[in-house]
Amino acid sequence: MSTLPQTQDQTIPDAWDYKGRPAERSKTGGWTSAAMILGGEACERLTTLGIAVNLVTYLTGTMHLGNASSANIVTNFMGTSFMLCLLGGFLADTFIGRYLTIAIFATVQATGVTILTISTIIPNLHPPKCTKDTGKPCIPASNTQLMVLYLALYVTAFGTGGLKSSVSGFGSDQFDDSDKGEKKQMIKFFNWFFFFISIGSLAAVTILVYIQDHLGRDWGYGICACAILLALFVFLLGTRRYRFKKLAGSPLTQIAVVYVAAWRKRHFELPSDSSLLFDVDDFADETLSKKKKQRLPHSKQFRFLDKAAIKDPKTEGEINVERKWYLSTLTDVEEVKMVQRMLPIWATTIMFWTVYAQMTTFSVSQATTMDRHIGKSFQIPAASLTVFFVGSILLTVPIYDRVIFPITRKVLKNPQGLTPLQRICVGLVFSILAMVAAALTEIKRLRVARSHGLVDNPSAVLPLSVFWLVPQFFFVGSGEAFTYIGQLDFFLRECPKGMKTMSTGLFLSTLSLGFFFSSLLVTVVHKVTSHKPWLSNNLNEGKLYDFYWLLAMLSGLNLVIFLFCAKRYVYKDKRLAEEGIEMEEPDASCHA
Repeated sequence: MSTLPQTQDQTIPDAWDYKGRPAERSKTGGWTSAAMILGGEACERLTTLGIAVNLVTYLTGTMHLGNASSANIVTNFMGTSFMLCLLGGFLADTFIGRYLTIAIFATVQATGVTILTISTIIPNLHPPKCTKDTGKPCIPASNTQLMVLYLALYVTAFGTGGLKSSVSGFGSDQFDDSDKGEKKQMIKFFNWFFFFISIGSLAAVTILVYIQDHLGRDWGYGICACAILLALFVFLLGTRRYRFKKLAGSPLTQIAVVYVAAWRKRHFELPSDSSLLFDVDDFADETLSKKKKQRLPHSKQFRFLDKAAIKDPKTEGEINVERKWYLSTLTDVEEVKMVQRMLPIWATTIMFWTVYAQMTTFSVSQATTMDRHIGKSFQIPAASLTVFFVGSILLTVPIYDRVIFPITRKVLKNPQGLTPLQRICVGLVFSILAMVAAALTEIKRLRVARSHGLVDNPSAVLPLSVFWLVPQFFFVGSGEAFTYIGQLDFFLRECPKGMKTMSTGLFLSTLSLGFFFSSLLVTVVHKVTSHKPWLSNNLNEGKLYDFYWLLAMLSGLNLVIFLFCAKRYVYKDKRLAEEGIEMEEPDASCHA
């Protein structure tokens, strides 16, 4: 009983409360504050996916835009959201912290969704309803209407990027990883984080999409706006309970510093002995010594970057913070080299997310032309087919844990089963199968359209079940389960200890570039095939299957390049162990 007051008054060494005082373990953090953050993430996922997954049908059906243009708007919106995570992470790590980043960008996202909701309510902000039956043509959205739409989408994307960059990190800040009990709770937090993301996703692709299609976009987007405002209110309500961590600085700055310092000393000659280079042991200033890192062994790759650590005799007495853009430690250089070694793997995972992008664009467009009835009365919204995508993810994860993991652990004699790169490889194979299945399904869909004389009628519902599209959703969903976890594991494991936030940034940037590459590919294909378009506004007159075959071939080529890069890649633990042994031998001889 005597130890109870001490436990309650115990403070956490590296955390503060909202007034800047040392955070008390009993009064801050834990599940109370984490629950408010988890709820906010579920609302963010509901809002973002609720807009993105059904956006292509809004653009084609309400704004009267073409299939290619609509697909590009969706992929550019999603790509921008993920790319802006880098900006949000930089601001959070360097200037304003995660709490303010979440609060500010949640407000921005709510503003964007509110503008989008208003644009669906005011008649002048979207074209009149299409009345082809009365002989009047569909009028595409005007420049003013598109300007309001783009304003709403990109303000939303700006808010989403900043919010997404900090939510998981701020949630983990509520637990003390130096305490065994709280460290276990932190692991459970990430499990619950994934669970709440899945709940938000399922609600978006089922309930919210149904509301958008049957009650109207104003109701659907209005619910999104209310959800994110509610999340912001609950988040701010927990301010007194949160734990706040000191700003760590952005790893992007360190990378920039090393490249700039190396370039500025590009004419210098590298010394033959790496011990002559500036390193963490050379810090003499007390302030700088606090930033001291664990020393890393010198590697022979990317020798140009070593020039950042060359000591200039003219300025050797001026080693201070102000000179950091001219001089870096060899350990900082080695950390940047670690990131650079990862770039070939990073680049070859982008193609998976290009395939992924098709599930929210052309696959949804295909669904709108097919029979979506279950029974006689209920009709599935086209965008709700992504429920099979989410379901395949949730199905693949336990199958891997219970079946594939034990088998691969025995066969490969690896305690972790498949390595991160092997998981990514499986995901890339699934993406190829998805595009093959999508192409074959589209060929069948076009045959049905021709056999029933419905080629010239883009609004006709073909007598073909929409469930023919399930295989492509299943393969991409299963592929994501392997690729997502494999990428995250790879980047977390291979990034230097001092640059862990870089792992999330690298991962999210592959999603962003995958969406952007999809937009570029659609634009190029649409222009090259303009005489006989593959991506026609009337899918029945196009050759969407050829676009899918193209993606399958590009994915196959990408897989070959990935296998080449993966075979040459040496995991950090193995490389450092080998380099450490090589480095210790000369030292031993000197002491002898």
